[in-house]
This record gives sequence, structure tokens and C-alpha cells, in this order.
Amino acid sequence: MALRALFIGGTGIISTEAARRAVAEGVELTLLNRGQSTKRAVPDGARVIHADVRDPQSVRAALGDLEFDAVVEFTAFTPEHVQADLDLFTGRTGQYVFISSASAYQTPPTHLPVVESTPLRNPFWEYSRNKIACEDLLVRAYRDTGLPMTIVRPSHTYDATLVPMDGGWTVVDRMRRGLEVVVPGDGTSRWTITHSADVAVGLVGLLG
Repeated sequence: MALRALFIGGTGIISTEAARRAVAEGVELTLLNRGQSTKRAVPDGARVIHADVRDPQSVRAALGDLEFDAVVEFTAFTPEHVQADLDLFTGRTGQYVFISSASAYQTPPTHLPVVESTPLRNPFWEYSRNKIACEDLLVRAYRDTGLPMTIVRPSHTYDATLVPMDGGWTVVDRMRRGLEVVVPGDGTSRWTITHSADVAVGLVGLLG
């Protein structure tokens, strides 16, 4: 029997490739979103349900009595968003997957490389602090209720619609003219960028 998965989102940089990968691997995939994205196509074979995830009543009505082996949340950015998911999906999914962020790791790190056990602390970016708070809520929920959950922390992810190139057109211009590309600082700052198709391989492999 095919694994039944719900992706909340499904048309973003990470979620689009994950959706394609899931369908290709035989996952019975449902996407829940507002249906407003025009940049990336929904893969053939995926079912789409339109509802505003910020309106839990509309989501309940749209999903009816559907249950899933895995729910993957790409659009939660605050503890309130995660709590709404817990209220919606506890008891109707075998696994809750939260897309967090590598920016939640200690910044600046005291040791390199950054690994899974690196502390979570980022005093410089509210987005990251909110992701940490979301993770804290999920860990408490797991300890209290046993809800199976998985936290994924992607780093800088790109696709054809968002190329990771700070500096704009001048970077390509310098390359074309055979000039050196200007690097901020002393060139020793390390950063990880990953294509969304590569993130999808790992993410879909975690389901079930």
C-alpha cells in the first residue's frame, strides 16, 4: 500500500521538488495550499486541496476525515502555527515533519563543522528564533503525547527561480569578463547551499 502524505505548501522552493520526488517514488501525495503560486507547477499525480492553513476551520472542512501516514509542514514559522497543526493533525497522522532551518544553529558557531548536536541559538535573526521555539514546542508535544515527529533543518536552498547569488548581475558580469569575483570579508566564511532536488532526496527518504 502506498504511503499517504500531506504536504502543507507544496509549491515553494523546497516543497516543489519534494513533491515531485514523492510522486516519482509512488507516494500518494496530497498538497494543501491556497492555490496562489504561479512560479512552480504541481506535479502530475498529486492531489491538491485548497484551503488557508491559517484558518484551521477551513482546513478541517477541506480535509474532512482524511488521515495520512505523514504530514510535512513547509509553512509554519511561529509556535502558533505549529500549535494549530498539533490541534489539527494529532491522531490523524503517523508522522509530523517540521521544516525548520539550519539558521537555528548556534550563530556564530563555537566549533565547525556544524552538526546535528550543535546548540540552537541565533540572537541575530527573529526568523531563526521562531523556528527554535517551534522545535521546542514539538519536542514537548512528543514527550507529552508521543506524536511521532521529525525535524528537518535545511540550509540555503535554491532552484531555477531563486539562484543564490548575492551581488546581483555584477557577479555574472565579472565572470563573463574573466574578472575575479568579489568575496565579502577575508574569504574564510563558510556557507552551505543546496539545490532543492538534493534536499528532496533526503526529505522524502525520511517519510514513513
